[in-house]
Amino acid sequence: QVQLVESGGGLVQAGGSLRLSCVASGRIVSVTAMSWYRQAPGKQRELVAGFVSSGSTSYSDSVKGRFTISRDSARNTLYLQMDSLKPEDTAVYQCYSVVNTGGSWGQYWGQGTQVTVSS
Repeated sequence: QVQLVESGGGLVQAGGSLRLSCVASGRIVSVTAMSWYRQAPGKQRELVAGFVSSGSTSYSDSVKGRFTISRDSARNTLYLQMDSLKPEDTAVYQCYSVVNTGGSWGQYWGQGTQVTVSS
């Protein structure tokens, strides 16, 4: 069993910053495709930032230049540094990973953490 647990969400004023964390635990042999998604009320879930197969990073146009994704592979932890936050960044943020648990790969989601940006 693999669990992804996010933390770091909260209420912040426009222009402020937050840092989200996502810790993966359980029977983990290797982790790939670590990403952050978000879903705002009444909208579809969208990919915010992620690591692609080459190890490089990818960002949605709406957050490029403001958000930074990073990871600590030794600790199976994913981060999302969010700067210059805007009210339209308000959403539930979830981490996603593809995990090898020893012989098989599975897709896993965290429960989500709420980010609210006030104007």
